[in-house]
Parts: sequence; C-alpha cells; structure tokens
Amino acid sequence: MSEHGPVDERYRGVDGGFPDEGGHADGRGHADGRDAMAGEDGHAGGPHLGAGAGAGVASPGPPRVVIADDQALVRAGFRMILTADGIDVVAEAADGARAVEAVRRTRPDVVLMDIRMPEMDGLEAARRILAGGDTTPRVIMLTTFDLDRYVYAALTAGASGFLLKDVTPEQLVAAVRLVRAGDALLAPTITRRLVERFASPGTQAAAIHRDLATLTPRELEVFRLLATGRSNAELAATFQLSEATVKTHVARILSKLRLRDRAQAVVVAYETGLVTPGSGGAAARPSTL
Repeated sequence: MSEHGPVDERYRGVDGGFPDEGGHADGRGHADGRDAMAGEDGHAGGPHLGAGAGAGVASPGPPRVVIADDQALVRAGFRMILTADGIDVVAEAADGARAVEAVRRTRPDVVLMDIRMPEMDGLEAARRILAGGDTTPRVIMLTTFDLDRYVYAALTAGASGFLLKDVTPEQLVAAVRLVRAGDALLAPTITRRLVERFASPGTQAAAIHRDLATLTPRELEVFRLLATGRSNAELAATFQLSEATVKTHVARILSKLRLRDRAQAVVVAYETGLVTPGSGGAAARPSTL
C-alpha cells in the first residue's frame, strides 16, 4: 500500500495500455472485467498512426524523449531501455521545473513524466508543457501507484497516457512509439469510467476546447457515442457507415476541438455536458443522413 492509499488493481497492467494475454482486442474489456488498450481504431496492438489533432504523420527519424523523474536510477534504467531500441533520449530532469525547461530547450516528441517530484510535481509540469500550443510533445505520466484520481488528473492535464514504473522494457518502448504516432495509452472505456467518477460539467477546462457548435450534426452524434467508449467498428455499425468514413469524422472532431486523442475527447464530452454519467450514449439517436 502506498502513502496515498490502496492501489486500485483494476488498472495494474492496463493503464499503460497493454492488454494481458487473452484480453480482447476491441477495447471492450477482458473476461475479468479489465479493459484492453484501444488505439484510434478501437483495436489493441502495436503503434499505429492515430487521428489526434496535430498527430499527422510522425516526424522522420527516431522518437526524441525527455525523461523527468527524481530518481536517478529510474532515469538511467529508462534511458538504457530506450536507447537500446534506437530511441533518442535528448534530456533528463530531476524535478518538474527542470522538465519544463528541458522540453522548451530540446523540443522532444515524448516526455516521460513522474507524477511526484520536488519543486514542481509532474502534473503541474505537464500542464505547463501542454499549454505551449500545437507543437507540444506527447506526455506519458509515470508513477509507482495507480489511484484513479491521479489517472484522471493526468488526463485532464492533457497527458496521452499513464504508465506504472514496473512496466516491462517492451511495453515502455511500445508506449513511446504509440503516443508519438498520435494515439492514447488508455482505452476510451477506461477513460469513461474515470470521468464518470470525477468530471464536473461546466468546468473551466471544458470551456477551453470547446465550442461544440463547430461540429456538424453528424459529427456531434459521432462524438456523443465515441465518448461512451465505442470503437470505430461499433460506430460504423450504428451509423451504417464505412469505418473509413467514421475515421474521417473522428479526425475532424479531434481537430476542430483541438483534442489530442480519443481519451481526451471522452473527458471533454463529459465536462461540456454533452454526455452525462450513466447515460451510456442512450440519448444519441443517430440520424439516417
């Protein structure tokens, strides 16, 4: 047990987005109730190009990473793992303030950010980094515990995912490549469960993104059901569209609302009041357009 209370075992091994052996690959969950990783198309698997705002085509060359953790041994271990797989570690930082400075100086693709650090914690550092505009890096939060509230706080700060420090080398490398390509590490179904517990409609964070009037009626319908954790295949079946068309709608939604990925979209849908806890998307009545 950590000093913050008991670890919620529902997320061990899945906050990092890696399904256990035998888990479903459609983002709907394991037989034991835990959710598998879902990428932008709702399927588990290796890194692939997401449809997040600004994701576009990943920049050429290996990913460039900043590691921020107050434990030198953790930084050294992560550096060794990443460089062995051809990923460039361009800077390290032992606290949040130095992490912000390192990001501004090196302009990495991905930041591995410990939540608890001296001077400035990782959540505040992530907020400052991600407030920098369209060219900000992806941020993966690191921790030795996985309480729901910390996961939710990381998501609302704009982080692309959440990893426990006991992650395997293979999972660490895959996570960096995945978020660099534009995907989130948390399945939308996990995000929805967290948001239903902690989101407050009408918050200032929701107002930042988030003029839903920029969406067309069809995009609004897709957004509402996307926020309930549905995969692209499920959205396509609901609206009687091809998956390619659904992917286009999702990409436009994320771009118009300045969202990085589907996990962040779920947060915004609840905080703007488009979806309410317990609704399950039932209010969405797809048109036949």
